[in-house]
Amino acid sequence: MRKAIAADVKKFIMASGEGFCFIGDEYRLLIDNEEFFVDLLFYERNLQCLVAFELKRDKFRPADLGQLSFYLTALDKYVRKPNENRAIGILLCQDMNRTVVELAVQDYNKPMGVSTYRLGTGIPEQYSSLIPVIDGVEQIMTAKDDIESNDEEAKE
Repeated sequence: MRKAIAADVKKFIMASGEGFCFIGDEYRLLIDNEEFFVDLLFYERNLQCLVAFELKRDKFRPADLGQLSFYLTALDKYVRKPNENRAIGILLCQDMNRTVVELAVQDYNKPMGVSTYRLGTGIPEQYSSLIPVIDGVEQIMTAKDDIESNDEEAKE
């Protein structure tokens, strides 16, 4: 289920803005011979920074912010280029208690946000305008595949 959620988030981010560049799914951080994995990592060209997404299948827990904060510090220390801004973190949970989240983020100095996601097959009304963008990408990819297959047939 985590992979399906990650794929949906990736598709949404890539369709919603021209500044996001996908870097990796389960992006590996190796720190003193220990492996850690950021669920999704993007680079945002306009902000000139890495954006780490952590996906949680259950309710928000304050410990989740500690994990995300650790990832942001590691990304800033080992991955960020000197000309780039500090990394931003986004924690997506299936559910959250707003008061608990507000208390948990109050003393953090890193740019992090917490939000929820919903599982479902329908597209919420406010996002329906993205459908042509996604369909347009699929049409472009299909057309590209058709052109490539026609080129291969012409070579034969």
